[in-house]
Amino acid sequence: MAHEMSFFDAVKNRRTIYELDSKSPISDARIREILESVVLHAPSTFNSQTTRIVVVLKKEHEKLWDLIWGVMKATIPADHLTHTESKMKTFRASYGTVLFFEDPQPTKDLQSKMPTYADRFPVWAQQTSAIHQYTIWTAFTAEGLAGSLQHYNPLIDQRVKEAWNVPQEWSMVAQIPFGTPIGVPHEKTFLPLEERLKIYGGDD
Repeated sequence: MAHEMSFFDAVKNRRTIYELDSKSPISDARIREILESVVLHAPSTFNSQTTRIVVVLKKEHEKLWDLIWGVMKATIPADHLTHTESKMKTFRASYGTVLFFEDPQPTKDLQSKMPTYADRFPVWAQQTSAIHQYTIWTAFTAEGLAGSLQHYNPLIDQRVKEAWNVPQEWSMVAQIPFGTPIGVPHEKTFLPLEERLKIYGGDD
């Protein structure tokens, strides 16, 4: 393990960092181990296990961001191209990207079994994805990696599915480009805790 970090230290240190190096402080085998642990053990609605993950590293990662830039270049207004290209180069310069998808079939099955909650199951599926995103991001932080959460879907969905043989029915949710941090996070401010947390009945 590259870093020794407690759970809450990882929670505190997990920040959005855009400037990343194309190296990793941990092996690809360790990255796989982290991802497999999260996919196996992260909770999901009624254990529906709807989240699907595709990871691209090194040259495949560069291929992804070349693809995304090609899509964005053909889509966005000309006066936004320079700023967008700069962001694409930053993401491309990192080590890898985790792409998060949701398989809709388990959610549809739950809707059929429990129609009373049919309108809630898609919402809960998104929460399941968010748990996977946060857990992976925090686990990466504990190992000396950093990243940011991006949402270039749905513009890139079809191209990504074609390039990496992703099932058509999967719906893309988010992307986390990651690598060794070389930049620093922006200053983070906090609202008063008393506005955000209330505890009743406990001992002080």
